[in-house]
Amino acid sequence: RAYGRIDVMINNAGIMPNSRLDQRKVEDWERMIDVNLKGSLYGIAAVLPVMQKQKSGHVICVSSLSGHRVKQNSAVYSATKFGVRAIAEGLRIEMTPYNIRSTIISPGPVDTDLPGSVTDQQAAQQIRDLHAEIAIPALSVAQAIAFTISQPASVDINEILLRPTAME
Repeated sequence: RAYGRIDVMINNAGIMPNSRLDQRKVEDWERMIDVNLKGSLYGIAAVLPVMQKQKSGHVICVSSLSGHRVKQNSAVYSATKFGVRAIAEGLRIEMTPYNIRSTIISPGPVDTDLPGSVTDQQAAQQIRDLHAEIAIPALSVAQAIAFTISQPASVDINEILLRPTAME
């Protein structure tokens, strides 16, 4: 409102209460879908009218390396992050006439509090151990986002995967 426009929106909605599917933690699944998928959709819905009117804008959707592959205990989380990628790609296709860019950033383990959202104790310990060993600084994700934003309006960086160098 202060500037009358929206140039960039960082769409970073995510929780990760991973567990095995046979544990049937349906409430965790619903929270993940609500935050990871619906949160991303609601963010896009909030900025699109302004960006369409101004015929420009850039939506950066933070997915995950888990949105490219599934590991044990992460089926639902991965499904939501695959979904974020699909939403962002659909946005790119549909908003081309409005010059609205869409970028998907898919980081591997990042040094954030996301592992704190894991409700299964065994899965939580595995994730904490992995993060302690190889997580990249959040600044690395911010720098990737800054790179995409810095491109000329004629360039749309569609997707970036960010992995720790130490990751297999």
